[in-house]
Amino acid sequence: MFLTISTTGTPERPATDLGFLLHKHPEKAQAFSTAHGTAHVLYPEATAERCTAALLLEVDPVALVRRGKGKGRGGAPDSALAQYVNDRPYAASSLLAVALAKVFKSALHGACAALPERAAAPLPLRIEIPALPARGGAGLVDRLFGPLGWTSVTAEPVVLDPEFPEWGDSRYVRLVLEGKLRLADALNQLYVLLPVLDDAKHYWVAPDEVDKLLRAGDGWLAGHPEQKLITSRYLSRRWGLTREATERLEMVRLAEADGLEVEDVDNAVGAGEGDTAAGAVDAVGEAGGAEERSVPLAELRREAILGALRAAEAARVLDLGCGQGQLVQALLKDVRFTDIVGVDVSARALAIAARRLRLERMGERQAGRVTLLQGSLTYTDKRLTGYDAAVLSEVIEHLDLPRLPALGYAVFGSARPRTVVVTTPNVEYNVRWETLPAGHVRHGDHRFEWTREEFRAWAADIAGTYGYGVEFAPVGTDDPEVGPPTQMAVFTRTDTTPKEDAA
Repeated sequence: MFLTISTTGTPERPATDLGFLLHKHPEKAQAFSTAHGTAHVLYPEATAERCTAALLLEVDPVALVRRGKGKGRGGAPDSALAQYVNDRPYAASSLLAVALAKVFKSALHGACAALPERAAAPLPLRIEIPALPARGGAGLVDRLFGPLGWTSVTAEPVVLDPEFPEWGDSRYVRLVLEGKLRLADALNQLYVLLPVLDDAKHYWVAPDEVDKLLRAGDGWLAGHPEQKLITSRYLSRRWGLTREATERLEMVRLAEADGLEVEDVDNAVGAGEGDTAAGAVDAVGEAGGAEERSVPLAELRREAILGALRAAEAARVLDLGCGQGQLVQALLKDVRFTDIVGVDVSARALAIAARRLRLERMGERQAGRVTLLQGSLTYTDKRLTGYDAAVLSEVIEHLDLPRLPALGYAVFGSARPRTVVVTTPNVEYNVRWETLPAGHVRHGDHRFEWTREEFRAWAADIAGTYGYGVEFAPVGTDDPEVGPPTQMAVFTRTDTTPKEDAA
């Protein structure tokens, strides 16, 4: 397999800067071991005017067979000969994508300590792959690379045999990309789209491939017109992983549409136009008055929850269904919360939360305030008893309705915190969300979304069953017709008071 990356330069900005960006010296030929062969990096040309880096991957077909992943492309899957005689050593595929990620790892991340400004800026690039499988033809190649900023996408079909033109074209193309892009962007596009065009991977697609896809597709995949095809093929048509990737990409798209950070788009919904907290204004001087600052709904929700917890004089708090730890992070910033426990059924979400909180770097005193636990909220758990307050923020709508009584007993009947704060979407407000199709819920994993009346009925039943009082508050703009985007209920135990607990 062979790939070249070329750029041009000037005496002030020589083309040989490409060596710094790739972290490979132009005067050296280097070799790197991979799981299935050897990757070589060399520079056929390296002058101030023009520089070309070549990646040559030598694949051992026998090694592929021995690893149980060498089924041939040219014959039937059960053909013994096809396992050894196939296109794997020659045609660009996931093997080349993996080698690309290993050999040019720093370049893919856009890291270059020597020339950070060059790494961050678009470069004149020319990328060529002589033999690229294209299951969908040259037209598909253009549909995949065309929207990504390249000024020229050439996918020249390779004939089966020049001596017999009547045989027609093979399924391979010679790909040439030309344009001004950041090197990191170009490499990440190749990392994703090489296996997509081949429509195959040489390894088992595990759940962590979703993270790899979103990381490499950052900035371009969410809005790509062929996003569904790319996602499906990259994940080897594993339906569950494809659905997860699609939902997360939709969150990214909605965030970009509203100019928000992804973490602020909880359940694929941003603040929406006009969703500003009362008094959330930026002073611009006495003469200029004040103008409203758009505040993300997720931020408004966290502030409302924190306000309810402070009003309840809670110190020991459970964040039930803590996800990636945004609320836990906010709680840690307030010293009045002395014992914070995040609980989630997803080990992956907890791992992300730990990275977000930087638990491994946290000081001993601060680390002593926070605990992350894996557990299901529909089962009683003795670890969750004895706390001042619990939060169920955007959690209940992710459970099937028949599971809600189990959650009710586990939280209100068994754990029995003094205060419970519950937030959930108000389905009536969905008509104000312009990008949400009529009749759709805000997130693909939502099992239901309640009206204000339905939420109040559920809350009243829970309060009556387990000995709590309940009050309701809007989160976000309280629309006179459809109510707020998020509805919040604050439950307080009626058999005790904060002062009695302290005594």
